[in-house]
Amino acid sequence: MSKIANRDYAALNLSGDNYLQWALDTKISLKSKGLGDTIIEDNNENEKNRYRAISFMRHHLIEGLKDQYMTIENPLDFWNALKHRYDHQKMVLLPKARHDWMHLRFMDYKSADERFIPCNLYIRKHFD
Repeated sequence: MSKIANRDYAALNLSGDNYLQWALDTKISLKSKGLGDTIIEDNNENEKNRYRAISFMRHHLIEGLKDQYMTIENPLDFWNALKHRYDHQKMVLLPKARHDWMHLRFMDYKSADERFIPCNLYIRKHFD
């Protein structure tokens, strides 16, 4: 239980369904700790910073993923391996999010246009 309590954000699931959020949180956290360069190509980070970054990244994985990637000691290689495995989530989740946004419903109205266009016309009529 103490391992969960001291995480800054949710650990990456084995299924990868939270990969996009995990990747964003990890990138932000690494940059805030001065370790953001450890996950970019051709970086000149020293060994201490590389190991701090890999330790931080591994801390935010579930145990099953830690076991699968235990031999990777370079944070860039680790980042790229997870990206290769889970980055396809963008192709699955983003179109669904766009569809949901375009078909957003409010209360009992079929669409936002059905509610807001009459309101807008009323406001224009009385205040223009």
